[in-house]
Amino acid sequence: MHRIIAIRREDKNEWERRTPLTPDAVKALADSHDITFHIQPSTTRIFSNEAFTRVGGVIEEDLSNCPIVIGIKEMPPAFFLPKKTYMFFSHTTKGQPHNMPMLKKLVDLKCTLIDYEFITDQDDRRLVFFSFHAGLAGMVSGLWSLGRRLKAQDIISPFEKIQQAKDYSSLKDAKAAIAQAGTEIAQNGLPLQLAPFVIGFAGYGNVSRGAQEVFDSLPHKTIEPQDLASLTNPDNHVLYKVVFKEHHMAESIDPAQPFGLQDYYDHPQKYRGIFHRYLPHLTYLVNCIFWTPSYPRLVTKDDIKKLYSTPQPKLLGIADISCDIGGSIECLVKCTDPANPAYTYLPDKDSISNGFSPAGPVILAVDTLPAEIPLESSTYFSGVLKDFIPHLASCDFSKDYDHLSLPGPLKKAIILHKGKLTPKYQYMEIFLIP
Repeated sequence: MHRIIAIRREDKNEWERRTPLTPDAVKALADSHDITFHIQPSTTRIFSNEAFTRVGGVIEEDLSNCPIVIGIKEMPPAFFLPKKTYMFFSHTTKGQPHNMPMLKKLVDLKCTLIDYEFITDQDDRRLVFFSFHAGLAGMVSGLWSLGRRLKAQDIISPFEKIQQAKDYSSLKDAKAAIAQAGTEIAQNGLPLQLAPFVIGFAGYGNVSRGAQEVFDSLPHKTIEPQDLASLTNPDNHVLYKVVFKEHHMAESIDPAQPFGLQDYYDHPQKYRGIFHRYLPHLTYLVNCIFWTPSYPRLVTKDDIKKLYSTPQPKLLGIADISCDIGGSIECLVKCTDPANPAYTYLPDKDSISNGFSPAGPVILAVDTLPAEIPLESSTYFSGVLKDFIPHLASCDFSKDYDHLSLPGPLKKAIILHKGKLTPKYQYMEIFLIP
């Protein structure tokens, strides 16, 4: 049976150039599974309209004849049509207020909503994600922000030559520029007053792996968190890398109870944050952790205030790739975009100022980082998503939820089916109450 899937253009912001499927994936799926792809035209998408037509894609503004529409970012409520199936990152499951009108419209129109975030394996590990590429782009732009922050203190460094991720034609070019900065550091060293130059990575998952891959282009030595305080005779021709795991971030409130990882996951209220012990030794922090309000914060406003009440605080900035407003990094008070990616948190005023100031740590808070490397992130995402597309295309979504013929990972990512919350997401009903 012939099937049609539509790819919506991304228009949430001017920086979004990604696509969920590349032309190569469209061709492979069309050839192997008799699927026709209708693609909304775009002048900004990383792959041109012509690249899709060359592989048989149909460029079409009106997608009303397409039963299934896929995209990446949230779609405006006015776009939805009755009883269609939509797949994208909806950002609704925490009751995000700005997306509730969108969710309500999908309910009213009896639509089906599938969210990539919840396509997971039997161990709830995500299978379709951009997190690794968020780490890649976040580290590039983080190093750029370091250069600007040092310049604000009249300190010249090789980081000053690094650009934001969006300003490179490819990730390969970005890595080459960072490697060149690394060569200068290895040959000439960093200013002595910056040694030891310590970059901390909070977390060790996909985001952290991406960030570390970029960082590893620089000359560095890896040390353990417990060795930070005793780091003597530092070498200014290298950077020091330290990765923090859960037991470095929290301890049991009960002194007699040792840290237990599963217990921490199950009962985070039994633990308190201890990351402030390491913070004074860090030059820059890259935050890559998943966080909910039940967990202790990684960095509080009080931590920053105490740090900046001392002469010459070491911490220059934080790249919060997780981008939870008021979350694990409490002084992240707003997210930013690539045009104005960073601001300075002023601990003495509990406020922020645009740009870079020596009066506080610079906060990089771009919440669309993978969009800054659209070619690499789209190619990777498409590579993992394409395996689910034949199942999506062949599914009869008119059937009841229990009788949908879909693989487990895809089925449990269905938030709404025919306008009703599926069993896993019944708790979201409260978010839809006016």
